[in-house]
Amino acid sequence: MRYLPHTETDRKAMLDAIGVASIDDLFTDVPEAARQDGLIDLPRKQTELSVERAMFAMASKNISASSAPFFVGAGAYKHHIPSTVDHLIQRSEFLTAYTPYQPEISQGTLQTLFEFQTQVAQLTGMDVANASMYDGSTACAEAVMMAARVTKRNKAVMAGSVHPHYVEATKTLAKYSEVDVVRTEPGLGGLDAVAELIADDVACIVVQTPDVFGQLHDLRSISEAAHAKGVLVIAVFTEAVALGLVEAPGAMGADIAVGEGQSIGVGLNFGGPYVGLFACKDDRRFIRQMPGRLAGETVDADGRRGFVLTLSTREQHIRRDKATSNICTNSGLCALAWTIHMTLLGEKGLKQLAQINHETACDLADALDEIDGVEVLNDAFFNEFALRLPKNAAEVVDDLAKVGVLGGVPASRLFPGQFDDVLLVAATETNTEEDIAIFAKALKGVL
Repeated sequence: MRYLPHTETDRKAMLDAIGVASIDDLFTDVPEAARQDGLIDLPRKQTELSVERAMFAMASKNISASSAPFFVGAGAYKHHIPSTVDHLIQRSEFLTAYTPYQPEISQGTLQTLFEFQTQVAQLTGMDVANASMYDGSTACAEAVMMAARVTKRNKAVMAGSVHPHYVEATKTLAKYSEVDVVRTEPGLGGLDAVAELIADDVACIVVQTPDVFGQLHDLRSISEAAHAKGVLVIAVFTEAVALGLVEAPGAMGADIAVGEGQSIGVGLNFGGPYVGLFACKDDRRFIRQMPGRLAGETVDADGRRGFVLTLSTREQHIRRDKATSNICTNSGLCALAWTIHMTLLGEKGLKQLAQINHETACDLADALDEIDGVEVLNDAFFNEFALRLPKNAAEVVDDLAKVGVLGGVPASRLFPGQFDDVLLVAATETNTEEDIAIFAKALKGVL
């Protein structure tokens, strides 16, 4: 039995202070359909061995990412992670490290965070990066809040091609920060609809490249249009490996670059934990309003190189109401894994990895485009693209799974009620020629 120390009087006092009548009132924002009504239908008691067997039986029904041809992307990607990464992050000095409040005993942690920041800044083409975020979606939301603080405006325009999960995370945070979020109509087109909404009352525009459909965008012209109105440009990415080949956000005029770092050093992990990347221009207004924290390089009293937390703007660092965010962790172990993998790759290795990803995706697109009724919709892509099918894409994915192929993500899963015939597929360096042949044959069969 759980130990619940609060008495009825304690709970009533807290509810009165909040201004609600009951604990149930605290959950009114959770949709009814998402709430559990009553107990879950499970046996009231079982032995540990019985539970273990039941869980293994349930797990055996899954098709794992490593046991079948895998072409799923849409924000999380299967890449090879060298065994060195896992070996190093499990060293006790890394695995047990916590927030480096005392720099004199945290030099190793601070140095890895400093190097992480340097790598993120170089990868994104920006000047300054923080010591990581929860994941890409919350990094995007924090960037919008930061833009509102910097510009003193309370409206954000998000392209319809930004990943819907990023949009929803941003809307959730914006709702309680009094920032109005407007999203343009989703689709594979350009960014003209976003450009039309650039105005003097807009804090920022949020655009993604490669976007959720895999389409690549040149952000230079829309960045110029935004800056002419004092609007900040937030560039989002979900596939960090793409930046080994695609033009960096900073080179295309972005003010803030945010994204998901999972592709480098971090496995799929059933959806998390991941690591958010956050970088911006070298502007005092931006740096002071960045969420999280920044590790910096300095010298000690004897002139020796050392590292410290240069800026700590979150509420845990006694900032309280002056904090720029309430992020409570920076996914530090995942950030370390990212840094180790990036260090192992180096600049040359990252470019080679990106090239292999792109070439594999091109081979996949060529193979699938030859199937009757299948059409590749992208003008340009990195390692992910959209297909139009002659059947319902969700049904096709189910049919592919029955023959042992994990063949992508139906666009309707991300955009309910839309794009029923569109399938998002991704290829990485982990896909072989045999995988592609199996996928093409299976897709032709189920169609």
